[in-house]
Amino acid sequence: MVPILPALFAATMTLAVADNVPSLNNQPSCKAQADGIIGLKQDVEVCLKSEASIRAQLEQQWSQFAAADRASCTRLTTMSGGGTYTELLTCLEMKRDARKLPQEGTVGQVAR
Repeated sequence: MVPILPALFAATMTLAVADNVPSLNNQPSCKAQADGIIGLKQDVEVCLKSEASIRAQLEQQWSQFAAADRASCTRLTTMSGGGTYTELLTCLEMKRDARKLPQEGTVGQVAR
C-alpha cells in the first residue's frame, strides 16, 4: 500500500515545478565549462550571462509548453542536482517539436 501523504506531496511538488521556471544552480556547469571539463572552454561570466538570457526566454515562453513537458524536463534537467537553462529549454523544444512530427504510418504519404 502506498502512503497517501508522500504521494500527495510528490504530486504537489510536480505541479509547483510545472507552474514556474525553476531556479537552477548553473554555477557548477559554467565553472566546469570554464575549466574545459565539459564542452568548449568558455569564460564563466559569459556562460552565466548566456544562462540568464535563456532563463529570461524561458520565463516568456514557459506557459506555451505543455505542463507535463515542463515537469518532465525539469526533473530530467535537475536529476544530478544541477542543470542548466540551456538543457531545460532544449528538452522542452524537443518534446514540443516531436509532437509536430508525422505520426507513425503517415510518413511518406502524399497529401491529396
